[in-house]
Amino acid sequence: MVRDPKRLAAVRATGLLDTDPEPQFDQYARLAALTTKAPRAFVSIVDDRHAFWKSTIGFGDLAVADRQYPVQATACQVLIGTNQPLIVEDVARDPLVRDLAMAERWGMAALAGHPVHGPGGEVLGGLWVMDSAPRAWSETEVLVLSTLAQAISAEIALRDALSRANRHVSLLQAAGKVSSELAQTLQRSLLPPLIPEMPGIDAAASFIPAAGGVIVTGDFYDLFPTGGSRWCAVLGDVSGHGVPAAQITALARYTIRADALNTLSPSRVLEQLNQALLAQRIPDERFLTAACAILRPEEGGFTGLLTTAGHPSVLLRRADGSVESLWTSGTVLGLFEDADLGQDRFTLWPGDALVMYSDGVTEAHIPDDWDLFGEGRLIKLLAESAHLDAEALVKRISDAALNHSHGHMIDDMAILALRVPPPD
Repeated sequence: MVRDPKRLAAVRATGLLDTDPEPQFDQYARLAALTTKAPRAFVSIVDDRHAFWKSTIGFGDLAVADRQYPVQATACQVLIGTNQPLIVEDVARDPLVRDLAMAERWGMAALAGHPVHGPGGEVLGGLWVMDSAPRAWSETEVLVLSTLAQAISAEIALRDALSRANRHVSLLQAAGKVSSELAQTLQRSLLPPLIPEMPGIDAAASFIPAAGGVIVTGDFYDLFPTGGSRWCAVLGDVSGHGVPAAQITALARYTIRADALNTLSPSRVLEQLNQALLAQRIPDERFLTAACAILRPEEGGFTGLLTTAGHPSVLLRRADGSVESLWTSGTVLGLFEDADLGQDRFTLWPGDALVMYSDGVTEAHIPDDWDLFGEGRLIKLLAESAHLDAEALVKRISDAALNHSHGHMIDDMAILALRVPPPD
């Protein structure tokens, strides 16, 4: 498997072998170390001769030559051969890894790794954490490692897609054309393909690009379980468009997914994201706004905590048609060390709906006419839509914003609705 030609071609295509550390990969390795409380973490990329450590946390300042090991001296060969996580609680007792040269050099007593994949599913290497004493790796820690490995895989896939898109667009532009297909494919890769079924909740979401729809943007949403019966819902908007916005969007989604597994607090999740964005040294002072809610079922409904960071209010439409505007203090993310994030508690009862949206909805308007759709119109629409399920509600909102702008969206529009179904 290590010498599989298709896999080796995918490794070479990444352009990551024998290169300097990069903030994107360092951030994921750092998050892996922090969330698993492991003293060391690294990202490996492996060809047929050696395993190259693209990022290292906790190893000191290693030169490129010191971040390379023969494949046979590392656990990467096991990861590639099985395409499964490798979880070792006591290296000395595991025949697969106890005699490895890297184990002896770094005093490795416990090890956990998860495959990192190329765009075609090939195992390129792995995300690893190690400890100097035997230890158990919890189910949550293994899940965090999996989530962050997926984030690294997504970063590599994003770079590959952008490279192919740039080549393709250059060819089409020479013929006086513009390619939208690849940009739209890239945008879809930044959104969850399907909203998962959340027990007790009717959920729906929508993304509508601005007029033309050929530029990769930074609007995103996500809904996922965080352990036990808790779920996290998030909607965010990265300033700007193009490659930098897409990269920040990918970082944001996977950072949120990893951090939400370790806390009950949405303000803590967004604070960790703020630190991750600051560590990336975002160019041109690019920033991100977001709304994040963590919910859990209670008897007869759901309770939740909500944090907004420089984002439009989240609207809670009650079953009787009344609408509450939920908003917390907090600045945009990625600019300031202290984002001053607060959080608010809310409840959802049968027939209630929670609606998150990007400012593309409320700022929809006709070109050259600054009569914005606005929060007032949105609240009125929600008050008149108490009978609608989540999917119909999302459609009514998007249709209303499109009608108000005569179909000419100035900005992209993302909407996420969560509704507790009423009794039959």
